Amino acid sequence: MKAVCLFSGGLDSQLAAALVKKQGVTVIGVNFSSPFFGANRATHMAAKELGIQLFVLDTGKEYIEEVLKNPVYGYGKNFNPCIDCHGYMLRKAGEFMQKLDASFLISGEVLGQRPMSQNRSALNAVDKLSGFRGLVLRPLSARLLPATIPETEGWVDREQLMDISGRGRTRQIELAEKLGIYDYPTPAGGCLLTEASFSRRLKKLLEVKPELEAGEMEILKLGRHFYLGERTLLAVGRNHSENENIQKIARGNDYLFKVLDRPGPLGLLRGDDDPQADEINLAAAIVARYSDARKENMAQVKIFKPGHEAFETINITPLPPDEVPASL
Repeated sequence: MKAVCLFSGGLDSQLAAALVKKQGVTVIGVNFSSPFFGANRATHMAAKELGIQLFVLDTGKEYIEEVLKNPVYGYGKNFNPCIDCHGYMLRKAGEFMQKLDASFLISGEVLGQRPMSQNRSALNAVDKLSGFRGLVLRPLSARLLPATIPETEGWVDREQLMDISGRGRTRQIELAEKLGIYDYPTPAGGCLLTEASFSRRLKKLLEVKPELEAGEMEILKLGRHFYLGERTLLAVGRNHSENENIQKIARGNDYLFKVLDRPGPLGLLRGDDDPQADEINLAAAIVARYSDARKENMAQVKIFKPGHEAFETINITPLPPDEVPASL
């Protein structure tokens, strides 16, 4: 008997996998990669410690079009379509389950842990969206929920599953000790769509560029963001690490800005077409504003394109604080 488990590497997904594995079922972990969430080193280490194989599947553009832009059940507090997202993941995991000739799905969801997305109604909605109703086993809350096919068919023993509910983690921590699970992260959203700042940036970017590709969203994680025109974005690094990452993700048509002879940020200007002269000047003045040249009467700013040795310099007055546009 084989089962596919939605596996984030968090405590709940580890416990869910361990409870079923303990009953002699071969558990296979699956994680989904997107610009908003995905596996990290800790996820892979958790799977290794549990002795389960882990597959990471790329959601690609499909997630953006089917879930993010058009959620059936709407959004949470920010830009997080949690119910639709869980349904989508279970649907894709179910398709993967069929390819592996596995028999059912495992989810670490806990009844009532998240009031809006893990109540009974929401869990039913998730099952409906998945297309695999009856095959989704939630081992941590199974005895509080209607019996699933894996339970009624005897593939797993319902009595060895749990009846955990609510937002507390006391019982999960106690269970982890019994199962020998000691390495797990503290509770966290793990999804950028639940973060207010990232959500604001994403909404704005989708407004000005609905055809946005997944790869273009990496910029949303970096720097201060300013819109200098309707569709022209300036990202300004806040530290050395962000400057390096901005340099790495710069695309061929982007323009990069750096103050010469003074420490300061790297700025990236991105738009549909070549920027206008006033946008170039404003971008340079903003970048100078956040450099050590901010109090100078004039700053020399280097402007160049990624991968090109050629560059030009302009002399610009750093923008006064009260003239800096609002950032996202």
